[in-house]
Amino acid sequence: MSELVAIILAAGKGTRMKSKLPKVLHKVGGQPMVAHVLTAAQEAGAEQKVVVVGFGAEKVEEFIADKAKIVVQKEQLGTGHAVLQTKAVLGSTQGTALILCGDTPLLDGGELKKFYEAHVKAGAAVSVLTAETANPFGYGRILRDANGQVTGIVEEKDATPEQKQIHEINTGIYCAQLPLMFELLATLSNNNAQGEYYLTDILTKGKEQNKLICGIKTQDFDMVMGINSRKQMSVAEGIMRQRVLDKLMDSGVTIMDPASTFIEKTVQIGADTIIYPYTWLEGETKIGEDCKIGPSTRLTNVKVGNNVTMQFTYGHECKVENNVTMGPYVHLRPDTVLHDKVKIGNFVEVKNSVIGEGTKLPHLSYIGDSDLGSGINMGCGCITVNYDGKKKHRTTIEDDAFVGCNSNLVAPVKVGKGSYIAAGSTITKDVPADALGVGRGRQVNIEGWAEKYRKK
Repeated sequence: MSELVAIILAAGKGTRMKSKLPKVLHKVGGQPMVAHVLTAAQEAGAEQKVVVVGFGAEKVEEFIADKAKIVVQKEQLGTGHAVLQTKAVLGSTQGTALILCGDTPLLDGGELKKFYEAHVKAGAAVSVLTAETANPFGYGRILRDANGQVTGIVEEKDATPEQKQIHEINTGIYCAQLPLMFELLATLSNNNAQGEYYLTDILTKGKEQNKLICGIKTQDFDMVMGINSRKQMSVAEGIMRQRVLDKLMDSGVTIMDPASTFIEKTVQIGADTIIYPYTWLEGETKIGEDCKIGPSTRLTNVKVGNNVTMQFTYGHECKVENNVTMGPYVHLRPDTVLHDKVKIGNFVEVKNSVIGEGTKLPHLSYIGDSDLGSGINMGCGCITVNYDGKKKHRTTIEDDAFVGCNSNLVAPVKVGKGSYIAAGSTITKDVPADALGVGRGRQVNIEGWAEKYRKK
């Protein structure tokens, strides 16, 4: 099979988005729309990808980076003109161009691959992916002859009343032979209602040269949905979210309430895990088997082991191992690692710290820049004081230590193995193994003071 290259059109401003941000950089499912298109192109088999940018070119180019080659359309003179700008990069390429729109985040790589394979099998010069819809308003209509062969595409603004009754529409996705495509593009004119060079006209131009033109229909209309407004973006978000949830449920994950659960398609979840309502799972989050996540939990780029229970938790850029329980109201900040069987109670924040196996952080504590061993009990209200106003310092607590409630450990400080910290202490010096650390003033009772105070 010939080489497949993808051309992604991402030059439009997206006026109806009413945004300073280029349309293709608006996020659906947690990723910019153009990112989904690049992924679909890759899955379809396109190793080489070229993105045509225009409005907000610098921002789009910054995001694309090394994911694809960039071509700039300095003037937005239509889709045909946009594709023509890729000639400098693809002019000598022998193969097939798969032309996609950067604002179609629901594209499926498998469906695109089928389209490409059907195009090659037919030996077509140009193929267009079509779809049927009950409401074709705004879409270009597919024109066919009496034998069912595609003769061209007519845009909504150029269509006759009879043509507007056609329900087979142009998805904006094409396969075209290279370098023939550039020969056809060179013959286009802008004599139409928009005054633009329509990419759709290459079908007519190909037909005039007796080339085989194919219309290949997809049954997945949602896949080709283009985004032109915030409302359409919300619709696409809902479709993508439901597809992700359906796939997870089919794989053995329980979603208690799909309507209130938000999971990006990059997230992985093991079988027999239960996701409770009002939970957001984002980025490269990976959750093991037999977990209970939520309600009201948000995880971004978090690695979670098996049999973990989290409720009312916010975690990002961290790792949680097996048989851990936490919540409610826990904040796990970046570079935190919780080893097996850790228990975290309510209103606890852990930042850039390693917590050893079986250690308990019951409630109302801040553990920052700390290394805690195994079997430690941290009492209520304990703080590792990690910041001196200029630098962060680490606290080390060794295995089996017991830290009494309402204690402050002023870093840098080390609490030895099996030692105890008296409740209410402020510890500023290292505590040896098996010692008792006391850092508080001696209690003084003044007899009769309260009665005298009340009389005043």
